[in-house]
Amino acid sequence: MKPCRECQHQISEQAIACPACGAPYPAKAEWNGWGFEYKSKMTLLGLPLLHISFKYRPNKVPVVAVGVISVGQFGVGIFNVSQFGVGVVSISQFTIAAYAVAQFAVAYSCIAQFGLYVDQGMGQFVRSISQLWAGF
Repeated sequence: MKPCRECQHQISEQAIACPACGAPYPAKAEWNGWGFEYKSKMTLLGLPLLHISFKYRPNKVPVVAVGVISVGQFGVGIFNVSQFGVGVVSISQFTIAAYAVAQFAVAYSCIAQFGLYVDQGMGQFVRSISQLWAGF
């Protein structure tokens, strides 16, 4: 038995929530959210070389993976693999990138199911941004 970090009620060390106050993982001295996050100590251009984040803060806000290589549900990086991402090269479900492989993309060049591109694009419904402007 250990005291809850929030209310000091005695709880099991395996408790998922405090029965008195509801604090998640109350036996942990410090708790900063659900999920997984890894950030490399090595940096390039002020960014971590690798940032992987499938994590949510205690207030349920997602932690965005930001790095040279970013991997996560939300990601921003030079090389990005995510569900929602921004990057130079991005493999994503929804992305804004220079070069993209995605389901939905806005990019300089892309392969997408639905996409808008500047230079070239391939996919099911992919259109040039300049062709769209010509229609207005």
